[in-house]
Amino acid sequence: MFADRAKVYLKAGKGGDGHVSFRREMYVPNGGPDGGDGGKGGDVIFVVDPGLNTLTDFRHVTKYKAEDGQEGGKKNCHGANGKDVILKVPAGTVIKDFETGKVLLDMSNKTEPVVFLKGGRGGKGNRHYVTSVMQAPKYAQPGQPAKELWVTLELKCIADAGLVGFPNVGKSTFLSRVTNAKPKIANYHFTTLNPNLGVVDLGQNNGFVIADIPGIIEGASEGVGLGFEFLRHIERTKVLIHMVDAASTEGRDPIADIEAINKELMTYNEELAKRPQVIAANKCDVLYGDDYETVITLLKEEFEPKGIKVFPISAVSGKGLNELLWHVNTLVKEAPEDVIEFEAEMDIDFMDMPELPFEVKKSDENERVFLVEGPRIERMLGYTNLESEKGFAFFQKFLKDNGILDMLEELGIEEGDTVKLYGLEFDYYK
Repeated sequence: MFADRAKVYLKAGKGGDGHVSFRREMYVPNGGPDGGDGGKGGDVIFVVDPGLNTLTDFRHVTKYKAEDGQEGGKKNCHGANGKDVILKVPAGTVIKDFETGKVLLDMSNKTEPVVFLKGGRGGKGNRHYVTSVMQAPKYAQPGQPAKELWVTLELKCIADAGLVGFPNVGKSTFLSRVTNAKPKIANYHFTTLNPNLGVVDLGQNNGFVIADIPGIIEGASEGVGLGFEFLRHIERTKVLIHMVDAASTEGRDPIADIEAINKELMTYNEELAKRPQVIAANKCDVLYGDDYETVITLLKEEFEPKGIKVFPISAVSGKGLNELLWHVNTLVKEAPEDVIEFEAEMDIDFMDMPELPFEVKKSDENERVFLVEGPRIERMLGYTNLESEKGFAFFQKFLKDNGILDMLEELGIEEGDTVKLYGLEFDYYK
């Protein structure tokens, strides 16, 4: 079975503890401290493997833990670092927080390994704590705790064009005729339960990758049927091909079908409905005379004024396929080249910060100066590079998500007032 989703537990390695020991040698009765530092814990690393196309491996093994760093030793010996755990995933894999469903990492455009969970820092040995008044410290720093969380791995197909339509309109037949894919074909609803990928080769460096998305039904965007399982594979496509049964062999209205599918796409993700679209009016080989002209004319009058071209085709006989494929090829070439990548919605380094306190107040010295302080603020500033665009964007989101902006307004802040976060100062503007 095609595996495109998996729930797994990930844990980085704990940092090794610093060591407490003292130099003991003949003729050196009062040797100083020589406790070594603990080793760093292993990282959890994701890497794209071009040879993989499913998440099957994660169905069988669901827990992955990096090795802990070893404790430091005497004679200033540094503890060994823990071994990393490397997880190979197919291109297009998105890692989400299991509890919230928010995106943590998208591996679509990653050509190098990505450290997902950093191992804990090793603790310092007692030799670091010698002072003028404390010559023999009997304590050392413990290793940093390990980070751990449950995540959901989702595989979102990377294809240029997505083939969508209600069940049994001929998508699998179309795909088998125009690509090298060999989907199972039968006259039953939802025969296709897996997304199929195929390559359309038009020659002379022309062509594109197409994904047959299993039949969408009304309510799919709310999870009806297998809605979510299907819809997520459309999210990366550049062009959408709507296939409809123009002959209404099952009594369906092709115009209503297209509108229903667009409604589901809009509800699931507004960006999907904005993608370039084309309509493949299939099964035209069973339409004759006035019926053919009437159906095709109605489709063109309804959708071509909206910029959506209609192509009458027959997936069985091959009629009209060449014109359709070349038009889609043009739309794909005109679309941005980069694979659509999902921005991270959470930063793992800050996921445990909500438990830390903070305070927002007016300065005692100047009522137009406001102070934002506390352990949560200190930790955020320690992890954030405000010089980078991404870091500053995270800083602004942090202020909003934690209610700090609302607290400032409740205290009466006005435009031009100063906000201080320890050594940083900002002018406030809405």
